[in-house]
Amino acid sequence: MSELSEARIMKIVDELASVAERAGLQVRREKIMREIGYRTRGGACRLRDKDLIIIDRDQPAAEQLEVLAEALRSRDLETLYLSPAARRIVHAGETQS
Repeated sequence: MSELSEARIMKIVDELASVAERAGLQVRREKIMREIGYRTRGGACRLRDKDLIIIDRDQPAAEQLEVLAEALRSRDLETLYLSPAARRIVHAGETQS
């Protein structure tokens, strides 16, 4: 992923956030508070009866991209349009999950 520029990565982050919304997930970009001694990341969760993806808005774009891709890997995206680059990123980690 290092060959992608920061602007290109953010474009894919925005695309995946849009795809997540169409897949029924609410995407929230929040400032996640950090304490000394642990690292926060964000990710998918369920709050009451809503499926959410929480993204730390202060994370670098590449980390935001990975949070979204990881959350979308468990979703059926076959009927949703994703650019070839976005689809490759989502499917890239399937063998690692």
